[in-house]
Amino acid sequence: MASVSYFPNSKKFSVNTLSINNNTFVASNPDVLQYLRQHAACGAMHDSDERYPPPKCHPGTRQAVRDRITGWYGFKTRPEKGIMWVHGPAGYGKTAVAQTVSDDLEGQQQELEFNPVGATFFFWRTSPERNSPARFIITLAYQLAISIPELLPHIEQATTRNPMILKKSLEVQLTRLIIEPFQALDNLDEMPNRLIVIDGLDECINSDQESRLERKYAEDQERVQIRVLDLIYTLQSHKFPLSFLIFSRPEVWIKQHMESRSFKLVTEVIDLYKIGDNLHDVEVYLKAELNRIAASLQSEPGEDESEWPGESMLQRLLQQTHGHMLYASTVIRHIDDPYGDPRRQLEGILKLGANCVTSTSKLVHSSSFSALHELYRQILRSCPEAYKSLMLETLEGLVALPTLSSDSFPSINIALTVLDRLGGRAPGQGMKAIRNLRAVIILEPTNYERQFFVHSSFPEFLRNPEAALEFTIDLPRGHGRLFVHCLRCISSIDLSTDVDEEHVRFALRSWPEYRRRSRPSDAAEYATQLKLMLGLNLKACIVQGLKISKQCPAFCFDLADAYCQTAVISIPSVNHEPIVARFCNVALELDQQTAALEEEYASFLNSSFEQALAHLLQPAIFQGPFIPSHVGFALYKYLHASREAQWIIRTFIKKLPTTCQDTGMKKVYHAG
Repeated sequence: MASVSYFPNSKKFSVNTLSINNNTFVASNPDVLQYLRQHAACGAMHDSDERYPPPKCHPGTRQAVRDRITGWYGFKTRPEKGIMWVHGPAGYGKTAVAQTVSDDLEGQQQELEFNPVGATFFFWRTSPERNSPARFIITLAYQLAISIPELLPHIEQATTRNPMILKKSLEVQLTRLIIEPFQALDNLDEMPNRLIVIDGLDECINSDQESRLERKYAEDQERVQIRVLDLIYTLQSHKFPLSFLIFSRPEVWIKQHMESRSFKLVTEVIDLYKIGDNLHDVEVYLKAELNRIAASLQSEPGEDESEWPGESMLQRLLQQTHGHMLYASTVIRHIDDPYGDPRRQLEGILKLGANCVTSTSKLVHSSSFSALHELYRQILRSCPEAYKSLMLETLEGLVALPTLSSDSFPSINIALTVLDRLGGRAPGQGMKAIRNLRAVIILEPTNYERQFFVHSSFPEFLRNPEAALEFTIDLPRGHGRLFVHCLRCISSIDLSTDVDEEHVRFALRSWPEYRRRSRPSDAAEYATQLKLMLGLNLKACIVQGLKISKQCPAFCFDLADAYCQTAVISIPSVNHEPIVARFCNVALELDQQTAALEEEYASFLNSSFEQALAHLLQPAIFQGPFIPSHVGFALYKYLHASREAQWIIRTFIKKLPTTCQDTGMKKVYHAG
């Protein structure tokens, strides 16, 4: 792809892929598939390597719902209702059904002489690429251009006419990249029907590509999920040979939208709990898995190999699951733990069932999933008492890890080692504390981004005091603890430090996010945080953090949040009125000494940010091996955050070395 000059009158200053909104400006007419692929969420596709191995239905299960879906789809003929919504609570195998249907249909491609799967998008809560709709339309357009080759020249024409299409709204992208290319085709009536599969709509929780998980969380997730539904409705309203299969939890706002008059006329609905024989499916799964485990067991003296687990145990366990596949799969993982005895593990689970009577209705329709949560507590109680405190701290740390996709850990082993080093523990202590939790934590290598937990219901359980009881984790406490650990880790960083160790790199990348998420419990804890910040060579920490951050925008957003707070003009407190913390995420009353620390911190952060940018803009550094787009984005956020304090911008420009004028960067300051 050709290089782009963003400052045509500048000398010695060009950027190959300056990215502010994760979009790249295009200067020439590139190959359209390469162009789309570059900006698509490739990990969201059903056959992506990122998702391998994907969850699938166990052989012989979910046949009723799979038959219902394929019968509705109709292959060559578009169904009367172009949308099917399959909903079910957590753990009912929605993603497994979506994956299995996609694979089964694609497997018939040769027989049908066309690919019935037009496109797929699997949303995922912890992946910034997949928990936002920002790449949704681009990803669908890329796959449709492959599955329906007739569309390709028309999509190429759209990108050629408007190279900035990726910066347009999703609605404009839908029109230009999908609707208009379809309208340009002459043979729509003869074209076979294609299925677009969208899984995990409730996992789409962010309205921008920077993945701000906490900002207006509840409001944003409702709005963004409804927006995706409206995009789908708009596309289906054109009656193209496309059908839409949507999987999600039955969230109230999704259900209300699906039951609105406009959607009701075009949508067929499946309740996963009500269709098919869930007990039969679970029985098939349990028999196969228990037989597999039994085959690997060594017989105890006087025991017949064929006796375990026996029909009686199987039926007791089956009734205990209430047809809940997640419960069944969690039990299997628990008793298949290499550190335990499957016979005794299963006996413990069956004793649990005898002491926990829960009706099917209560299990399904109660948000707490009582039986599943009791199983989670049983698994956590299997941890040795000596490790209980460290187990909870480790779980708290895993849940509290930042949500940065490309800066995340390639394996849970590395994540645990980093947490050990930051916490001052010997490497391996965290793993020892949670090694009995294989039923709920993925301790083996995986291709999944940040998937440390077998199912999202487990971290949700840990954060719910009514469910987790004595195993409840305090996420703000975890963020605060990791914030302090990061500050102590980088206390000796300077500009000449070689940042090689993983825990140090993590601390440099992550302290701004932990500062944003931290909720000090009292003024004393807040004062400790301020003192640690003031003890840093913050200029060096910012420079080093920018250099090593793969996902620079997220780092800069959190850094700018901290800066923006301190850009507010200080207002002295009136005598006899309490002094309230201004740069803290909770309302704390401060004594005079801590209030003075706050004022010192504000000035310190402002000057450090300014000094770091001035350092990075020196020609010898800016034109060196450093990535210029990182500096450009940091500068952009600095200027944006300084709008309310124009004197800061002017002071900063005056302080820049004269040599920086040769880079043309002064034009950027004025533009900002």
